[in-house]
Amino acid sequence: MKLYIDTAGKQFQVSRDVEEKKDQNGQQRSEKGTGRLMWSTQVIALDETGAEVITITTAGVKPDVRVGTIVAPVRLEAIAWATNGKNGVAYKSEELKPVSVASAK
Repeated sequence: MKLYIDTAGKQFQVSRDVEEKKDQNGQQRSEKGTGRLMWSTQVIALDETGAEVITITTAGVKPDVRVGTIVAPVRLEAIAWATNGKNGVAYKSEELKPVSVASAK
C-alpha cells in the first residue's frame, strides 16, 4: 500500500541544495526497476501547525531547484521504515516543481 500526503495548504521550501542519494559505499543510488539515478532534497514543510524539516527523494532528472525555492512535491509519498531497531518515515516524490510565491499562497 502506498500512502500519499495531501499537500494542499502546506508550503515546501528548499533548505539545502539537491544532493546525490548515496548508498553505504558512497555510490549514487539508482531506483530499483528503472535504474534512474536518485536525488535527495531537504525542504522545510510548513502548515498551520508549524514547520518540519524533511528530506524528499526523487528519481530521474536532478531537480532544478536551489535553496529558498518554493516547491510543490508531485505525489508525495510517506514510506515507513524499520532497520536494526531504528525506524522512521522516508519521503518520496515523482517531482519537485518550483512555484512562484504568488501561486503558493
